[in-house]
Amino acid sequence: MKSILKKITLGLFTLATAASFSAQKIDAKAKSLLDAVAQNYKSKNNVYFKFVYGTGTSKTVTKTEPGIFYSAKDKYKLKIMGTEQIFDGNKIYNISEEDQEITVAKPTGNEQMFSPLNYIGEYKKGYTVKYLGKKTVNGVKADQIKLIPTTKNGIKEVNLFINDAKKQIVKLEQFSTDNSVSVIAISDYKVNQTLSSNMFSFDKNDYKNYIYTEL
Repeated sequence: MKSILKKITLGLFTLATAASFSAQKIDAKAKSLLDAVAQNYKSKNNVYFKFVYGTGTSKTVTKTEPGIFYSAKDKYKLKIMGTEQIFDGNKIYNISEEDQEITVAKPTGNEQMFSPLNYIGEYKKGYTVKYLGKKTVNGVKADQIKLIPTTKNGIKEVNLFINDAKKQIVKLEQFSTDNSVSVIAISDYKVNQTLSSNMFSFDKNDYKNYIYTEL
């Protein structure tokens, strides 16, 4: 489970950067869609969604895992197959129920939070962006946008599928230079819910029998 969580948080949603980039080309239609989605997320107090995370090779997904995600501004909680990750705005807590183990670390600044809002903003940092038209994804008529890095960062291309009517991302596909593919299909959005005051808090006393490691 720990490897799955690491791949999700530091793989699909980590976009490497470099000191300098070659010239970007950003399609006006794609920019308009991405900016509208970003503004939609920013306007919400909190966001919840279900997702299915898939991995594979040669553009074929061979393994999937379901999960759920909550976020409120810069805090979030991610759950997938008995593993939980909490970011309280200061530290990241990885909690493995299966291994009864907790690892804690401060963000280094090199990773991106598991959040559509963070991801859609990355197109401004070294990606050629192109609008590819409409495509039906999981029963939703979505707009497809392709991002291609302008510098070598291990990523070949990224496809974002956007529900324009709701200003939401419904699917993300990342194809890497090592021939691997990662996909996240998002569903069941809910926003501005009444959340528990400790939704994004971690209390070590709740895990007395767990191995606790602070990195």
